[in-house]
Amino acid sequence: MTDEPDDKPLTFREMLGSVLAAALGVQSGKNRARDFSRGKPVHFIALGVLFTLLFVVLVLGVVKLVLSIAGV
Repeated sequence: MTDEPDDKPLTFREMLGSVLAAALGVQSGKNRARDFSRGKPVHFIALGVLFTLLFVVLVLGVVKLVLSIAGV
């Protein structure tokens, strides 16, 4: 049994884990149900947008680094 009440809001760590799992497509049914029952959509949207922006910046940085090393 869990000692968490069902009305307790999700922690930042739980939301971040859900966003990362969603990005990889490996979210469990138990966590998905938890997210829909205890989470707020605006929090997931904001974290999703932030994650996407960070991912794009990271990919662009890696590409620029590789191109500069290659001398292009």
